[in-house]
Amino acid sequence: MIVVTGAAGFIGSVLVSTLIDKGFNHIVAVDDFSKQEKRGNYADKDIRIFVERNVFFNWFKENHENVDFVFHLGARTDTTEFNKDIFDELNVNYSKQVWQLCSTHKIPLVYASSAATYGMGEHGYVDDHRIVDELEPLNPYGRSKNDFDRWALVQSATPPFWAGMKFFNVYGPNEYHKGRMASVIFHAYGQMTNKGEVKLFRSHRPDFEDGMQLRDFIYVKDVVDVLIFMMEKRPESGLYNLGTGKARSFLHLTKATFAAAGLPEKIVFVDTPEDIRDKYQYFTEANMEKLRKAGYLKAFASLEDGVSDYVNNYLKNHNYL
Repeated sequence: MIVVTGAAGFIGSVLVSTLIDKGFNHIVAVDDFSKQEKRGNYADKDIRIFVERNVFFNWFKENHENVDFVFHLGARTDTTEFNKDIFDELNVNYSKQVWQLCSTHKIPLVYASSAATYGMGEHGYVDDHRIVDELEPLNPYGRSKNDFDRWALVQSATPPFWAGMKFFNVYGPNEYHKGRMASVIFHAYGQMTNKGEVKLFRSHRPDFEDGMQLRDFIYVKDVVDVLIFMMEKRPESGLYNLGTGKARSFLHLTKATFAAAGLPEKIVFVDTPEDIRDKYQYFTEANMEKLRKAGYLKAFASLEDGVSDYVNNYLKNHNYL
């Protein structure tokens, strides 16, 4: 059996779909299934076992002999949430229990870390274990992910294989439920189809033109392909960046979305709100050398190709993967 926590969420549900398509038929889906807005992400999938998040550890203790691999993707991901206790409970302490059970029962583990751990990028975007203690995340979400990474790196008892994947800006189908935390592509498509225009933050730095703030955008299908590679190949344990390694601007992203939707471009620049202006990232780009050296050699979808697939095969008809 393959356990996927966060199975009703964005990346988790796409992973479940892809695993089933690849013939992995014994999936254990773990999440809070009371949230109806996520139901479309799993309602039509051939999932054999559903386990509620709050009883998962009891289930694990009783069924660990049948578990072959754990993907721990469940987390609180709201970067605008500032209640540290919520992140300590769901992102740190819950993850520690998953780790400890996998260590005790010798079950390999891949878990979700985040590029939010890098903060403003003062130390670069290299998945080097030596800089983890020096990183300065900008919000409680990023700090919770870095706190767990730091904890994992000093454990003497570990799963037989483990990897913490530092997701960069992931976009794609099954993020309909995420509201304001959905990708810029999702929101841009909604704006252009409903209002005929897209609003972008203008630059407040002289070295960046309006709309040329840069992010490493990665399509969720590529993310899931890497996750399955980690399960099957099991390279050296540790932290791994998961982006494309190529930063692209919000302006290019928006133009690609207009092109995919077949709509005329209209982009309006608005001031970045003052309360987030001093913490707004102008550049993120994953150093992907470690993953490439681990043997993952496939090309990632270009921004244009990923956006086109997302818009035309999913967003236009609200399809799920």
